[in-house]
Amino acid sequence: MISDVLAEATDKMDRAVEVAKDDFATVRTGRANPALFLKIMVDYYGSPTPLAQLAGLQNPEARTLIVTPYDKTALKEIEKAIVSFPNLGATPTNDGNIIRVTMPELTEERRKEYVKIVRTKGEDAKVAIRNVRRKAKDDLDALSKEVGEDDISRAEKELDALTKAHVDGIDDALKRKETELLEI
Repeated sequence: MISDVLAEATDKMDRAVEVAKDDFATVRTGRANPALFLKIMVDYYGSPTPLAQLAGLQNPEARTLIVTPYDKTALKEIEKAIVSFPNLGATPTNDGNIIRVTMPELTEERRKEYVKIVRTKGEDAKVAIRNVRRKAKDDLDALSKEVGEDDISRAEKELDALTKAHVDGIDDALKRKETELLEI
């Protein structure tokens, strides 16, 4: 029973770290990265569809990304979704077959704004991990009637170690992303 609670907490914490890393990848640096476009949703025949399902993404140059739609009729909707996506600042050009997206140079001020955004995303991920810890602790407390106090105490220490390891993982990813963002 205790192992089930800890296994579930570990799984949820792992997912929180992965979501945080995915969110960090969507914040752009000076380079055009296809990961920036993964969260863009395109209105495709009335339903929001991820851009990656509608088009191929290629990165021929450092600041250029080529979006090749699988369905040419979706070209205008894809272009509209790219323009309206927040914090991208990209300028797409449509030649009728592909969309060429050029990423502007980042100013120091804009880089610092992106660092703030990444820190906020990191803090949100840490809050999610702490919420998982709180729920697991409540589950362990509920088991205290069936299991000895020593076992619960050991499980809580293990839960705290898990929480610290996952929070440290987010901090490491955050530091790497900040370094990447501030690099000129």
